[in-house]
Amino acid sequence: MTALAGRRVLITGAAGGLGPSVVAAAGAAGARLVLVDVAQDRLDALAADHSGSVESTHVVDLLDADAVTGFAAQVTATEPIDAVWHLVGGWRGGTPLQQQPLADWEWLHDLLVRTTVHVARAFADLLAVSEQGRFAIVSAKEAQAPTSKNASYATAKAASEAVVLALANGFKGTAATANVVVVPAILTPAMREKDPDKDWGVFVPAEQIADALVYLSSPAGAKMNGQRIRLYSGGPS
Repeated sequence: MTALAGRRVLITGAAGGLGPSVVAAAGAAGARLVLVDVAQDRLDALAADHSGSVESTHVVDLLDADAVTGFAAQVTATEPIDAVWHLVGGWRGGTPLQQQPLADWEWLHDLLVRTTVHVARAFADLLAVSEQGRFAIVSAKEAQAPTSKNASYATAKAASEAVVLALANGFKGTAATANVVVVPAILTPAMREKDPDKDWGVFVPAEQIADALVYLSSPAGAKMNGQRIRLYSGGPS
C-alpha cells in the first residue's frame, strides 16, 4: 500500500497508546514521518521499530504556543509538511458533573483543547498552501453525547472538534482539508495482549483508526473536509 508515498506526515502524541499503530500504518503507506511526543526515550524506541519511515523525532511542549510555532517553522524550513495528525489524548471522569474536580477540567482543557489550538494555528497557513495539506484528530463519541459522569471529557473533546471544524472552514477554496475521526473507545494492541479473552465490545481497534487517518490523507480523501467520520454504528452523528 503506497497511498501516502513520498508525503511527510507529522504525528503528535506519536508514542502514546494509539500512536504506534498509526506510525506503522503511515509507514506502510509510504509516508515519511516526523514524530512528536513529550518523552525522547519513547520516541527513540518507536523510531528504532520504524527506522525505514521515521525521518525525525522531536520533543515539543505543545502547551507553549511560541514553541509550537517555532517548531512548525523549523520542520517546514526546507520541505513542507503534507499532513498533521494530532493524537494527543487522555481521559478523566467517572463522577457526576457537580463532583468532578476543577483540576480535571483544567487538565483536560490543556491536554485536549490547548494543544489542538496551538498545533492547528501553527500549521494552518502551511497546510493551506499545500496541494495535499491534511489535518486530522481522533475524537470521542461522548463529544456529541455527554453524560453527567463524562462532562469534563465530553466538553474538552467537543471543543477540540470545534477547532478542527473551524480550521476546515478556513480551508475552503484550497486543496487542504481538516477532519475528525470519531470512535466510542480505542482498543490498542497492548490492551488486546494484556487481556486477549475480554469482549471489547464497541472498542475500535487502533489499526482501523490508523487506516482511517491514512485514507483521509491519501488522494482518495481529497474531497473530505470538515467531516466527522464515525467508526461506529448508531447513536448521534
